Amino acid sequence: MNDAAPDRPTSRLDPASEAEAEAEAHRQIAQVDALATRHDALHQGRKVRWRRFGQDTSGPPLVLLHGGHGSWMHWLRNAPALSESRSVWVPDMPGFNDSDTPPEPIAGQEPLAPTLELLAATLDQLVGPGTEIDLAGFSFGGFVASRLALQRGRVRRLALVGSAGHASMRRLSIEMINWRAAATREEERSALRHNLKALMLHDEASIDALAFVIHDVSCHGTRLRSKEVSLAGGLQATLDALSAEILLLWGEFDVTADPRPLLTQLLDGKPDRRGAIVEGAGHWAQLERAAAVNSLLIDFLR
Repeated sequence: MNDAAPDRPTSRLDPASEAEAEAEAHRQIAQVDALATRHDALHQGRKVRWRRFGQDTSGPPLVLLHGGHGSWMHWLRNAPALSESRSVWVPDMPGFNDSDTPPEPIAGQEPLAPTLELLAATLDQLVGPGTEIDLAGFSFGGFVASRLALQRGRVRRLALVGSAGHASMRRLSIEMINWRAAATREEERSALRHNLKALMLHDEASIDALAFVIHDVSCHGTRLRSKEVSLAGGLQATLDALSAEILLLWGEFDVTADPRPLLTQLLDGKPDRRGAIVEGAGHWAQLERAAAVNSLLIDFLR
């Protein structure tokens, strides 16, 4: 683990101390960001910003895709550890944070087609079109990763964390709040923090300054609607069409799925797949239980 992004959360603080904690969170993010080199790749006039962690080229590069209302920071506690023995490439996907918005799909295209084209084209500029990669995705980015693996090919291993696209029953017990409708910044902050608890993280203590800042910045940088794609299904059919080895991870308390029966269903009769439940984690398992997820990913991808 990198000292810039500690695995243990801090507790909720009074307003003055909370402001100080958020300033420290921004410093932690900047420290991790400083470990990467930024690459702005263009395809048909649209930019995708990629960050590269690590310099080792002895094995296939690893690509990490973030979730909906996310950014590269969804992998803040993972990229440094995963890059100790390989190059790790983490984009802001098209329509998120520092990348340009993709064009609308044309008639007859799948909704993800423009996103997949931009990701594949810009990735190939950076690592080479014939380069075999390992690929991981979180939530919406998990389904995008599976579709990218099918379209681009040359994916050795695919790891999905809390992947969307399974079209099975969700377990949301707390209603989400539309933070964009907030009348004041304080109401907006309260809604964003509420949504972290409702959807993303299980343990109240995990909703610390770092988790809030990542969520806040990423939500404000989101311009692509991902919910419809995430709920529409198609994950199982896509996985069945792939030849890559596959790892499927869900947090024990992930509210976007009922992880144990879903994992059983997706693993049944598939010897090239493995799966695990990350104990104590909600949906954003790679932040809430970073050490456990890093260990599972390193073991699978080595």
